[in-house]
Amino acid sequence: MNSRRVVLGLALSSLKFRAAASLASFVAILIGCGLLIACAGLFETAIVLPASPQRLASAPVVVGGSAGFKLPDEESQVVPYAERAGLPEDQVAKIAAVPGVQRAVPDVAFAAVLLRDGAPESGSSSVLNGHGWDSAALGGYTLREGGPPRLPGQVVLDPATASAAGVGAGGPVELVVDGQKQGFTVSGIAEPAQTVQAPAFFFSGGDAQRFSPHQGRVGLVGVFPAEGVDAGELAGRIADQVPGVSVLTGDDRGAAEFLGVDASQLPLILLAAVFGGMVLVVMALVVSATISLTVRQRQQELALLRATGATPKQVHRMVLAETMAVGALAAVCGAFLGHLIGHRIFATSESIGIVPRELAFRQDVIAFAAGIVATLAITYGAAWFAALAASRARPIQALAEAAIPSAKVNPLRRTGALVFAAATVLLALTTVFMPADTASAIGGPAVLTGAIAVALLGPEIMAYVADRFGPFIRRIAGRDATLAVINSRARAVAFAAALTPITLASAVALGNVYSETTAQKAQVAAYADQLQADAVVSTGAGGVSPEQFAQIRATPGVGTASPLVTSSGWIEQPYDGNGSDPLRLLGVAAQDQGGTVLSTEVTSGSLKNLTGTAVALPESVADDLDLKLGDKITMRLGDGAQAQVAVVALLDSPSSYASMVLPADLLTAHTTSGLPAQVLVKAAAGADPDELVARLGDQAKAWPGAVVGGDDALARNFQAGADVEAMINYLLAVLAIAYAAIAAVNTLAVAVLSRRREFGAQRLAGADRGQVRRMLFIEGGIVAVTGLVLGIVISLFTVLPMAISTGEIIPSGPVWVFLGVVLAVFLIVWPVTALSARLAMRRSPIEAVTLPGQ
Repeated sequence: MNSRRVVLGLALSSLKFRAAASLASFVAILIGCGLLIACAGLFETAIVLPASPQRLASAPVVVGGSAGFKLPDEESQVVPYAERAGLPEDQVAKIAAVPGVQRAVPDVAFAAVLLRDGAPESGSSSVLNGHGWDSAALGGYTLREGGPPRLPGQVVLDPATASAAGVGAGGPVELVVDGQKQGFTVSGIAEPAQTVQAPAFFFSGGDAQRFSPHQGRVGLVGVFPAEGVDAGELAGRIADQVPGVSVLTGDDRGAAEFLGVDASQLPLILLAAVFGGMVLVVMALVVSATISLTVRQRQQELALLRATGATPKQVHRMVLAETMAVGALAAVCGAFLGHLIGHRIFATSESIGIVPRELAFRQDVIAFAAGIVATLAITYGAAWFAALAASRARPIQALAEAAIPSAKVNPLRRTGALVFAAATVLLALTTVFMPADTASAIGGPAVLTGAIAVALLGPEIMAYVADRFGPFIRRIAGRDATLAVINSRARAVAFAAALTPITLASAVALGNVYSETTAQKAQVAAYADQLQADAVVSTGAGGVSPEQFAQIRATPGVGTASPLVTSSGWIEQPYDGNGSDPLRLLGVAAQDQGGTVLSTEVTSGSLKNLTGTAVALPESVADDLDLKLGDKITMRLGDGAQAQVAVVALLDSPSSYASMVLPADLLTAHTTSGLPAQVLVKAAAGADPDELVARLGDQAKAWPGAVVGGDDALARNFQAGADVEAMINYLLAVLAIAYAAIAAVNTLAVAVLSRRREFGAQRLAGADRGQVRRMLFIEGGIVAVTGLVLGIVISLFTVLPMAISTGEIIPSGPVWVFLGVVLAVFLIVWPVTALSARLAMRRSPIEAVTLPGQ
């Protein structure tokens, strides 16, 4: 026990003499812990999905449609629907009849947008702001001015909307409802019981029924319990007596109010899981490299301890105690940093559209505990292995290694490197044969396995570079490179610690970005290539109304006009097995005399039959499910409705991004808005497409929120949606690169500052500060170039297979990303080298050579 106290006391007292090394370890562990806690918070948010209700806050219980699609092959997994799953009207009476229900209020939501100066009011994440007056009770709205809307053409506004419109009770207001501009009279101003971000427009019961896109259905039902009835108990009773519905209480009610909450679960889980796994690997590499560097720099000190009688166990325990003392302090501070980083990442995710703004960030004790425990475990493992080699070395051998550290790695590390290198190759080969839409998930980890292989072989790689390319470096950089090459060879172990984060940062940046840009280009091209149009009419005011569509068709020069509806769903019988990745559904009009907007080749059947309950299947999907023309299949559409459809055509669609094509009328009826957001137009024979676009543009000026573009608008509109998905990968890359960059700065600074005695000796031998500085710059350049080359090679194991899986050979993406990564690496290496060199040479040469160090 006494020996343990002595070792612990010696470990703690010695920390102050190695401030730079201790600070480097502290920073690496601190940031890693903060990132892990942030990831844990994101994962907790994805599981809980905390979204406090606003417009539904006064209803203790909210009943909606089915929560999602229960996967037939995984009964416990439920995937949220792409559209709002409503309820049949007859369910309202069943809910109201449940014992303990005082009142059941149905809510119908439809597109309603305020017009200001003839343009739609912006700022709301959804346009489904129209409701019947009865549902005002769900938000505790009370009339502050005027009266309720009793007659058609009347509307009640909330105070914020009335103020924005500059109107009071009795005044006129223009709204886009059901896709059309209409004038209404403001019958009253109603204030909600609590702050509501989205505007609300309350219409008379007759108008609400008329504007509802889904006749015979309601969006949800707000339930008020009878006096003395507990809301949770009543919710359970409703779930038991009214099957097939989702019953929500507390903050869960927000998922029923805000459409994007449930849909954000998968992106958030992906962000948390992928980023968390990446941080674990990056942190393990960075912390191991930093701790190994600090232990290596103390090799002479540890050897002297062994020579004076300390046992290997005591040395090992001392190094472990020192590191864990720093790690524990860093982990505690990391809890505060993790809170800040978590909120910042979530806010960024919200601002770029990954998650809805109504979702709140949740980071409880479990998230902090998980991050701290993982951090301490990684730190302990890295310190244990780093101290093991130092404690096992014989004193004489350790003293020799302290003077000239061996670059040779032990057999265990070499075997591990070979295993991870083989895993990198295997992942790359597997990716080549995977469909493009799933290839990135398989090939993405290759950057991490490749970086681990480099980390394990780092010293030998640095030694090889110095031996193999030393003469070339001397010819390029001049006489100052001679000592730099020698140092790179002699200090291969120290330089390997800086090589690892640089390699990792380069590989992650290039691999993530270029694999995503390559996949995105293929996805957008596959989508756009399935469709053809000379003009695209889009609207952001709820959808294109039937009247507007009729006007488009009647426009001179129009040959074919088709609504374009997008959604997602599953083939339920026979089950397609896509699980959490549903098929993309496209809704278009059947082929007419003017042709069709589908450009995909029809291999069997005819698109003229794409009416009623019909479907055109990609040939690859039909082959997988053994389907042929005329077969009937059961589909689960985006709102949870089942539809039995007949296969009327087979399409030669791309296998990776195939779309099932349904009649536009069928698919539109099962979308949330109930209206198509786009209309595709083909010019008639002999008509000029440019003139047609201009003609439609003039006509669309009367349609608020409508935009008319050429054939490139189709890909551009889809690109906007794909950009949101890509942001997840970009965010992951930026965060991982930032952490790796900080680690590189850490290790480089420690490596340079520990050489103060060496620099003093060189200056006493006749070298000036400039020569020493140039030597350090060349050394940094060797590390930077080696790390960049290795990072590029590793990234190719992800990027090239991804390109091949999409049918290309050369990856797609902007060149400036590559140039930016190269520039960033040198901006990391050289400035920190210059600053560290200045600090290391502040003392006079005589003072420097008397300092402890290598």
